[in-house]
Amino acid sequence: MGNAEPKALLVLPHLHIQNANAISSPLTWGFPAMSAFVGFMHALERRLPESLDLQFNAMGVICHDYETQTQPGYVKSFHLTRNPVGKDGKTAAIVEEGRMHLDVSLVLGVDGKSINDVDAAQAVMDIVAGMRIAGGSIMPSLPGRRRYQPELKVLGDDPDDRQKAFRQLKRRWLPGFALVLRDDLLQEHHQERQHAQPDTTLLDSWLDLSRLNWECHQTITEDENGKEATEVEWRVRKKPGWLVPLPVGYGALTDVFEAGEVASARDDSTPFCFVESLYSIGQWRSPHHLKAPRDLLWYVDNNLKQGLYRLNNDYQAH
Repeated sequence: MGNAEPKALLVLPHLHIQNANAISSPLTWGFPAMSAFVGFMHALERRLPESLDLQFNAMGVICHDYETQTQPGYVKSFHLTRNPVGKDGKTAAIVEEGRMHLDVSLVLGVDGKSINDVDAAQAVMDIVAGMRIAGGSIMPSLPGRRRYQPELKVLGDDPDDRQKAFRQLKRRWLPGFALVLRDDLLQEHHQERQHAQPDTTLLDSWLDLSRLNWECHQTITEDENGKEATEVEWRVRKKPGWLVPLPVGYGALTDVFEAGEVASARDDSTPFCFVESLYSIGQWRSPHHLKAPRDLLWYVDNNLKQGLYRLNNDYQAH
């Protein structure tokens, strides 16, 4: 992992998020972008009181349940509303937005002097309860439902102790699926396609891996008289697991402008750069497949010289 291994993991289990943004980029939808969760991590760290000496350096997400706010059908459409009303009391114009409800556990890689503070996890959870994640609201547990408690787990320096602590945590994340990065599968698929079609671009390979591909399979059979016949069957090409296209950050389209140099920018106190989304392939994996915290955690991996502002994850297939 680009950052140092975390000394502890802070687990915020089963957060119920209502109306999170389901559109993760101009080309993908179905789950918030990881940049939304990492952005939440940075916002949370800024809200910590001085009495809590905690630094968050990476973050993982395990999804237990989700409900997209869409109309059923061959082509799905989002549920749209005209709320809130305008200042004049009239209804607002419809602006398309995708929303979804989530049940997720967040795992933060933590360092700092307060990792042994027994009250630190609950103190952080009290702050989280008043925040938003991916534009959605964090809902309190309903009466009669189980209340999950946050936990700050120190992993220790001994490799065996770290493995034991991580195994204990993984069991509590079931049932659920963790989102990991599979750059390796995209590169492997691109090399295979280039071998068959040398003019294939990386975008072609990404699109091919992101969609359902129907393939024709022919089988030669013989009847009782020895006459051959061809049976044709169309099947969806199988993928190595539950793969999804996802945005992983942004690539610079221009040089970085000084703060206030670009007119009408939202923030005139921060340097400005025009960017476009970067895409890769992710995979949903059951937590019991993860071997170490680095398999789960996402971290900031910028390359300013190349104009890359992206997230990375060190998952390794075993």
